[in-house]
Amino acid sequence: MKLLSLPLVLLMALAGCASMDPTTEPVTPLAGSQLGLQSPSVSWPDTQWWQRYGDAQLNTLVDEALANNPSMTSAQARLAQANAAIRGARAPLMPRVDANYSLDREHLSENYIYQPPLAGSVTSDNRLALDFSYELDFWGKNRARLNAAISQQAAAEADTQAARNLLARAMVRSYLNLQNAFAQRQVLQNIVKQRTDVWQLTRDRQRAGLDTQVEVKQAESSLASAQVELTQTETRLAQLRNQVAALAGTGPVRGQSLRAITLKAPAGVVPDSVPLDLLGHRADITAARWRAEAAQRYIEAARAEFYPNINLVGFAGFQAIGTGNLLEAGSRIAGIGPAITLPIFHGGELNANLANRHAEADLAVSDYNQVVLDAVHQTADAIDALRLLNRETTQQRQARDAIDAAYHLAVQRYRAGMGNYLTVLIAQNGVLLQSRLDTDLHFRAYQLDADLAYALGGGYAPPADTPSTASSH
Repeated sequence: MKLLSLPLVLLMALAGCASMDPTTEPVTPLAGSQLGLQSPSVSWPDTQWWQRYGDAQLNTLVDEALANNPSMTSAQARLAQANAAIRGARAPLMPRVDANYSLDREHLSENYIYQPPLAGSVTSDNRLALDFSYELDFWGKNRARLNAAISQQAAAEADTQAARNLLARAMVRSYLNLQNAFAQRQVLQNIVKQRTDVWQLTRDRQRAGLDTQVEVKQAESSLASAQVELTQTETRLAQLRNQVAALAGTGPVRGQSLRAITLKAPAGVVPDSVPLDLLGHRADITAARWRAEAAQRYIEAARAEFYPNINLVGFAGFQAIGTGNLLEAGSRIAGIGPAITLPIFHGGELNANLANRHAEADLAVSDYNQVVLDAVHQTADAIDALRLLNRETTQQRQARDAIDAAYHLAVQRYRAGMGNYLTVLIAQNGVLLQSRLDTDLHFRAYQLDADLAYALGGGYAPPADTPSTASSH
């Protein structure tokens, strides 16, 4: 075929291509304006935001988790897969060269094209050549697949950061629960001491004829109840030690070395509303966006399947009957030409593939929208809870001071013979309740601070070079 006739062949090929079915309206991604996101002043967290609590023990545990936890090695493996997929998708854009040698022993027919002495003989058919092929990507199929792989690789990178932030948050939350358990144990130890004192006081009053055995048994029951709660807290403490050790990628022995620590109070400006820039500071949102981008590139590749596939093929080498003259100058062979494959009827396979790619894109965009909604929800919850925390803390302090004063007054009156044990018992239960609430609220401030740091992206920032830029280089 002459090269001048190639445009004519392409025109005829396009005229005979398989027909493409119409598509439905695609799902559209959510925009920040649709969710009412604004642009308030925000102190974005640092990548090691947990260091703000000034706890070397916590810092070491997070470092161990990021180095040893299987979730991070899984994320790194997925990133390696994505990097390999880019190399695989780039290969079709390059020429392909193969070295081939073939040797066929055959008996030649006496009644065919061969003349004596070849006719009727047994000889060797030898071929030694370099075979070349290069697909002319006129319709951008291979480029679209490469861009899709690049987007998937960007999503895998963002997923790695998302896994890092999620693991750090899980470690911080478990560690704060552990520290809360340490504090709750101290609270219950103090309550046990208080109730022991009251029980001894009740026995003394019973011996003096001021109380009966009923009040003594009530005091014993109250003391035993506090001891039960102390034992339950010890059990929870042991379980939390194991949980922290597991997150750090180590065994239970690691958890036994952990001790109670006084944390530095978290400090930071709470934004007035969910910031618009959140969509760029969350690694999970970025990953979902790149997966939706990859799905769009696969649609482009699926469309290109409807058009002719054009390859340039060639070869150069030696071919001869018999091995003795294979490398002689007269055995040289060479050739080059186009190879065109025109899709006409595939039983609906191409349209099914395109429809599947459209569905995958709609699914990817829907997943992105869900991730955005979840992120905005998480951030709004953390902002609102932190905004009301000071009021809740003030009210809780008032409740704690009031019940402590009531308890001391009740015990004093009971000791002086002016009150009864029922008043003391009621005050005891109130002290336990408010002490536990007070401790929970203290650590809740840290939990909410950690939640906000995670909701604001945990220090993640998208890279300056986007995959779209990288794919054009």
